[in-house]
Amino acid sequence: MSDTGSDSDDAVEPELRDDAMGRFPVPAFDDLPEDLRTRIAEATERAGFTPNVFSAFAYKPSHFRAFFDYHDALVEDTALEREEIELIVVAVSGVNHCYYCNVAHGALVRIYADDPTLADQLIANYRTADINETHRTMLDVAVKLTERPDAIEPVDLERLREAGFSEEAIWDIGAVTAYYNMSNRMAAFAEMRPNDEFHTLGR
Repeated sequence: MSDTGSDSDDAVEPELRDDAMGRFPVPAFDDLPEDLRTRIAEATERAGFTPNVFSAFAYKPSHFRAFFDYHDALVEDTALEREEIELIVVAVSGVNHCYYCNVAHGALVRIYADDPTLADQLIANYRTADINETHRTMLDVAVKLTERPDAIEPVDLERLREAGFSEEAIWDIGAVTAYYNMSNRMAAFAEMRPNDEFHTLGR
């Protein structure tokens, strides 16, 4: 869901912060199953800190495993570029007013797009952001699926084909959009808060 995509030179110990979410208790790292401790340690090593989404979902280990397994499938087995995935995440999270994902994935947009202002544009109004027409079409469909899922029609998929997306990529656009709508809602429900470090990454 959100590591920073960067490596840290110094080993950092995992830290599950009590303030990672406001409405449920954050478990102690040492009380977690071994596979969760391993996954969190790996994420902490990559990012240089423990992203709070790991601390929050550790509340229920079976859901943690399913959540991050699907995340990994979305970013590893995909016809989309990682930048395109993060564009979808931030546009969708902007519509949903998801504080956690706006900040955490805003950092990833800055890193993968190598652009310090694009995430802010997407959150405010993706329609006026500095993106190409192919990506604007992609985000049009992702936001429509977010706001009016019952209004999705074959013409929406045809627009994506005309924009140059393969059938697999079109599936992936829908899957990423659906996953992060769920993620946004859990973040809001649990009152997950982004790590301070995310605010400055990629600027």
